[in-house]
Amino acid sequence: MSKSESVLRIAIPSPLYSSFDYLPPADVDVSKLKPGVRLRLPFGRSQTIGILLETSRTPQVERHKLKPALELLDHEPLLPKELLKLLHWVSDYYHHPIGETFATALPVALRQGEAASAKHRSLWRITPAGREVDTGPLAKRAKRQADLLDRLRASQNGLTADKLKELPRNWIDAMASLVKKGWVEMEQIPALEYGHEQPEQGPELNEAQHNAVERIQNCIGLFSPFLLDGVTGSGKTEIYLRSIDTVLNAGQQALVLVPEITLTPQLVERFKRRFNTPMAVLHSGLNDRERLNAWLLARNGEASIIIGTRSAVFTPLQNPGIIIIDEEHDPSFKQQSGLRYSARDLAVVRAQRLDIPVILGSATPSLESLLNVEQGRYQHLHLPQRAGNAKPPKVELLDVRNQHMEEQLSAPMLQLIQTHLDKGNQVLLFLNRRGFSPTLICHECGWVAHCRRCDTHMTLHMHKRQLRCHHCGSQRPVPQQCPDCGSADLRPLGSGTERIETALAQHFPDSAISRIDRDSTRNKGSLEAILADINRGDSRLLIGTQMLAKGHHFPNVTLVGILDGDQGLFGVDFRAGERMAQLIIQVAGRAGRADKPGRVVIQTHHPDNPMLQLLCQQGYHAYAKAAQSERQLAALPPYAHMALLRAEASQSLPPESFLEQAKQLAQQLGATGIDLYGPMPAVMEKRAGKYRYQLLLQAEKRSDLHRLLKQWTPKLQTLPEVRKVRWSLDVDPVDLI
Repeated sequence: MSKSESVLRIAIPSPLYSSFDYLPPADVDVSKLKPGVRLRLPFGRSQTIGILLETSRTPQVERHKLKPALELLDHEPLLPKELLKLLHWVSDYYHHPIGETFATALPVALRQGEAASAKHRSLWRITPAGREVDTGPLAKRAKRQADLLDRLRASQNGLTADKLKELPRNWIDAMASLVKKGWVEMEQIPALEYGHEQPEQGPELNEAQHNAVERIQNCIGLFSPFLLDGVTGSGKTEIYLRSIDTVLNAGQQALVLVPEITLTPQLVERFKRRFNTPMAVLHSGLNDRERLNAWLLARNGEASIIIGTRSAVFTPLQNPGIIIIDEEHDPSFKQQSGLRYSARDLAVVRAQRLDIPVILGSATPSLESLLNVEQGRYQHLHLPQRAGNAKPPKVELLDVRNQHMEEQLSAPMLQLIQTHLDKGNQVLLFLNRRGFSPTLICHECGWVAHCRRCDTHMTLHMHKRQLRCHHCGSQRPVPQQCPDCGSADLRPLGSGTERIETALAQHFPDSAISRIDRDSTRNKGSLEAILADINRGDSRLLIGTQMLAKGHHFPNVTLVGILDGDQGLFGVDFRAGERMAQLIIQVAGRAGRADKPGRVVIQTHHPDNPMLQLLCQQGYHAYAKAAQSERQLAALPPYAHMALLRAEASQSLPPESFLEQAKQLAQQLGATGIDLYGPMPAVMEKRAGKYRYQLLLQAEKRSDLHRLLKQWTPKLQTLPEVRKVRWSLDVDPVDLI
């Protein structure tokens, strides 16, 4: 194709459902261009970065209207062919603009046009000549050099700067002298996490674990989706480690997805103890440069193990061998803004396209995954017992009706806490509500502290003396008196983790307390410090939100108290019960994980609730079976398929009108086999100053739903009210609120 005929078809991050055509840059050989490279482009009155989709002879607009691209940024594609094809599929499945879809797959630094060059770091190793040096005499005239030689001699793989950071700064000059003498050599290695020089051996497997590992190993090199369904403490991570070991021995890479950043440090440390191999970590806690570096080193194949949160599913891999999704049931795997993808579902699709196994692990599998097992799509790996000598905890309901409650702590619960503390054990209390109190009220006139931008109350944070909205982030000082009647008698209603912590300090003054929630772990490194205190036994009482519920191994916790077992019983979302059951089982799983027996006590005002009774007496799978039957009767997911069209504006009329027009458009296009519900206000109609409405589409057949969405979604841009609202489409929503 000659340059004069060539047109570059480019994905540009914009809300438009189309690609854009450009002429090639003046100094570029078009025949060498490959899809997946970036170009700098003129776009409107500014410039932007786009990704080449293809070259073509046929422009989408008249050729004389096309502008030339300004600059080619990459000589080789940043994204491999399999990822390019996956992103096209993602754009089609979620009916999202192609440019925004491709931008989602790139680190921020690459979207801004930074060079795709990975950062390396220095590694020093002792040479054979250096090993012959007697450091005794050397220490008399060059103590620092002698010390460094001794350290390097003791190290099997050499030392990097981070392993020498406790030394005074002048070690750098001393190291340079050793290199100059030929006693030490320096090389550049990838700036990644590295495992221990002498990896640990794994524990002996029980029969169920052994069978699970064997079945996975037999499927290496083939697409095989596995649901690793194991009770809490059953050793699911050990199955991951053994499976990854097989993949690494074959020279391949492993991608491990976790739902939250809080689970990343402990998992990385566990992996480092088992593998002496470079690992890339990808999550939102990294700065743009760190994230870019990890992404590039994974793409180049220099990172053998990639551990990350949701967006890591798009990480390019040079030689992929396995994908693992830990806590697959967790709703955090669903992106709730922009491209609303499910990382869990995409991981399965990507594994299928790569023809590699994928493991979905959970103690409380989602109803979707359980249905996939029933229908033969997933292989079921069941771990019915805890690893080692640990026994499952005893779970019981504590009826708190007519009980005297002190900050959500009943007298029997306080007595149980004291009993377990007296035995030298740790106690974990769970309340999924942070702050001091969810409501501040005037005792004289009934005034309540409302958020001025949302239809909700402000949460009182006593430590900072602030009222905060947990939905839009607005905050203001606690008033000295009621703004309506002037009374100073303002009282907090309800309890959050901060208030429970205060009450525990009064009841158990001799026991150190650790609180784990988003407020206490806001600063970098704070979570790791708290977990270290807990694991050393310095903290005896633990109080936290769902951050404390998943993945943590606290061998000395023998009592778990769930302070509000009713929190999920009356949710407006049809998934509320499933989430409640998963959270209770996950929290309960923190008890009795070692040799000491565990006990779980759930405070409730509804001890006769049949679903709570079923969960406590027969376990999660009995609950899930009952929930599946209810969903099937009600024709709800996973037995139906949904899409949710949301719209918002600063006034309530435009989003409602827009959605009404969208509904009429769907009916005109022929919404065969699809039920349309709405428009209706969201449960929280006003949030962050915007009025929110939604239109729900539901179909028994996925094909019927997507047939309509393919025609319907691009035409939404043409509706009369579209410029007055901000709208989004959520395919397979996990949250209808």
